[in-house]
Amino acid sequence: MKIVVLDGYTENPGDLSWDGIAALGDLTVYDRTSLTDESEIAARIGEAEVVYTNKTPVSRAVMDVCPNLKLISMLATGYNVVDVAAAKEKGILVANVPVYGTYSVSQFAIALLLEICHRIGHHNETVHEGKWENCADWCYWDYPPIELSGKTYGLLGCGNIGVHTAAIAKALGMHVITYDGRQNETALSLGVEYVSLDELFARSDVLGLQMPLFPFNTGIINKENIAKMKDGVIIINNSRGQMVVEQDLADALNSGKVAAAGLDVVSTEPIRGDNPLLKAKNCILTPHISWAPKESRQRIMECSVDNLKAYLAGKPINVVNP
Repeated sequence: MKIVVLDGYTENPGDLSWDGIAALGDLTVYDRTSLTDESEIAARIGEAEVVYTNKTPVSRAVMDVCPNLKLISMLATGYNVVDVAAAKEKGILVANVPVYGTYSVSQFAIALLLEICHRIGHHNETVHEGKWENCADWCYWDYPPIELSGKTYGLLGCGNIGVHTAAIAKALGMHVITYDGRQNETALSLGVEYVSLDELFARSDVLGLQMPLFPFNTGIINKENIAKMKDGVIIINNSRGQMVVEQDLADALNSGKVAAAGLDVVSTEPIRGDNPLLKAKNCILTPHISWAPKESRQRIMECSVDNLKAYLAGKPINVVNP
C-alpha cells in the first residue's frame, strides 16, 4: 500500500519520527507541496491509497485523477482544505485529529493576553538597549500594565480548548462567559456563564475566539459587531483567521475602540504584506504557532498512526464524512 505525506515539514521538522506510519506501508514524505498547483498535488498522490495533508488542498479535481485514493488523513483538526462532499461521493474517507492541542493552544491564548497586559518582549528589548540603565527613575513602563483580576473573559466557543482557557482565566481571577451552541459540563462546573452572542460582545473585557470555522462565524469580528463591544476591549484569536474582517479590526485598533489584539492566525497564511493588521496599532501577530510544541505535534503523529491502523483494520476512526 502506498502512503504519501504532502506537507510533512511543519508537523515534523526533524524532531519526530514517521516510523509508525512507515511500518504500515510504502511511505513517501514531501516536506512541502504547492498549495495552488493541482497537477503537482495529483502527481504526488499518484497511485497512493492513503494521503496525509495539513494545509495542502485535496480538491475534487485532484481526486478525479487519483483513483486509488481511499483515505485522506489530516495532520490537524481542521479539514476545510479537503472537498469533503466530493470525497464522500467517491467513497474516500476523511479523518482528522480531533484533540491534540488542547493544552498548547489554550496556553498560547493566555500568553498572547499576558503579553498585551505587560509587553514583556518590548520592555526586555528596551532594557537591553540601555533605557533602564539611563532612566531617571527606578522603573518605567512604555505601555500601561493591565491587571486581569475582576475582568470578564468572553469566549466565542467553549469546547476542549475553551474549557482549558477558561480554567486559566479563572485562576487569574477573571469571570468567564461564553457563547456556544452546546453547554459543556466541565465549563459549567468551573462557573462559566453561558450568554447570548450579543451579550458576549457587550460584556467582554477580553474576547477570545476558540471555535472552529463555520459559515455563521466567518467574518464575525466585523465593524457592526465591534460596535457592540466595550470601548477598550482586547481581542485574542488563535483559532481561525477567517473569523475576522481584518480591515475592520485594523480600523478599530487604530481608533482605539479595540485596545489591543493578539493574533496567531490571519485570513491568508503566510500573511500577505498588504494585510492591514501589520500596520495597525497595538496588534501582536505570531505565525500560527499555538499548535507547535513538540508534545502537541507528537499527539498528532500518534493519532495519525492510529487513524491508519483503524482504517486497515476495517474500523475507521475520527472520520468526518461517514
